[in-house]
Amino acid sequence: MNFIIKLIVSALAVFIVAHILPGVSLTNYVSALLVAIVLAFLNAVVKPILTILTIPVTVVTLGLFLLAINAIIILFADKIVSGFSVNGFWTALFFSIILSFITGILNMILGVKKEDQN
Repeated sequence: MNFIIKLIVSALAVFIVAHILPGVSLTNYVSALLVAIVLAFLNAVVKPILTILTIPVTVVTLGLFLLAINAIIILFADKIVSGFSVNGFWTALFFSIILSFITGILNMILGVKKEDQN
């Protein structure tokens, strides 16, 4: 149940950020929900692979390259979800940063807690 709540919160955050940030368009809330689902999948499957493959670059940049990986994940979601579009790498980078911030605030306001990792 907590996973579904997190997806709904993420979809709300995607919807908010898409309306705040120029260069990002979203057709409706269903598209925002699809983006949240696709981002959850890509973050679970693709992001660890990209992180492992780019360890040397990540170490040299003191971890800042992980922001670029987040932007690449957003651009993948742009290609997968038809009602969602991002205008370029820099917009995707800003989108990922603002999305993380808004999601954190919404989770704090709504009391969504991280699941126990035991």
